[in-house]
Amino acid sequence: MTSHTDARLDALAVPASPARPRAPRAWRAALLPLLLPALALCAWQLAASQGWVAPQILPAPERVWTSFVELLGNGDIAANFAVSLHRIGLGFLLGAALGLATGIALGVSDTVRDYLDPLLRALFAIPSIGWIPILILVFGIAETLKILIIAKAVFVPIVINTAQGIRDIPKAHLETARVLRLRPWTRFIRVIAPASLGPVFSGVRLGLGHAFIALIVVEMLAATEGIGYMMVWGRKQFQTDLVIVGMIVVGLAGFALDRALLAVEQALNRKVPSHG
Repeated sequence: MTSHTDARLDALAVPASPARPRAPRAWRAALLPLLLPALALCAWQLAASQGWVAPQILPAPERVWTSFVELLGNGDIAANFAVSLHRIGLGFLLGAALGLATGIALGVSDTVRDYLDPLLRALFAIPSIGWIPILILVFGIAETLKILIIAKAVFVPIVINTAQGIRDIPKAHLETARVLRLRPWTRFIRVIAPASLGPVFSGVRLGLGHAFIALIVVEMLAATEGIGYMMVWGRKQFQTDLVIVGMIVVGLAGFALDRALLAVEQALNRKVPSHG
């Protein structure tokens, strides 16, 4: 080996200078999601200040903020949000319970899947809003109607994700459980539930989003109180600031509940054994 080659090897052996410290990931993760809303807020303010859109259609941000503070102070937001939260809670629990039970049955049993899958696929194609006319005839505009519409909206994604998550479990895991002669309940708790946890929670979180959509639709069409009713009342009064306040409240509530479900999923993932 020549001296020239040795010099090159020595140069390569010199430890590289330490990398420049990067911005903490926590700050990056916290700030990046705020970028687009901040840009949208600036564009909104610019459009309002320049008069590009009539204030009856798009009020200025400060007008919306003033309405939000007023509604918060007189209790209107709290009263309507409590009604909506009660409806979405009952509808979500009902839809999630039925969706999980049906999804598990479809996932573990070929017989159940043969009987129910075509029928459910056809029913899934009917949007929640399509059920409202006939359910109004049966239940009127009482709370039962609203809860059933929300439950139906939650039911669909949870069934699909749960059934698919179970069917996607690697055959080796199920074969190992069979060889070990695990009882059905033990096999479900030790193998099926942990291995399908991710898809199931994806369906639950998706179902929550659908629940908010169904809530606003049904409250706009057949309610006298709730955030959706407050929004449609604002539209009728040409007070679009109330509509935007309702949108903000629903968005914040949906985001908070989704984060709560994500935290539950992460906590469960830490407790269940890995199936990778």
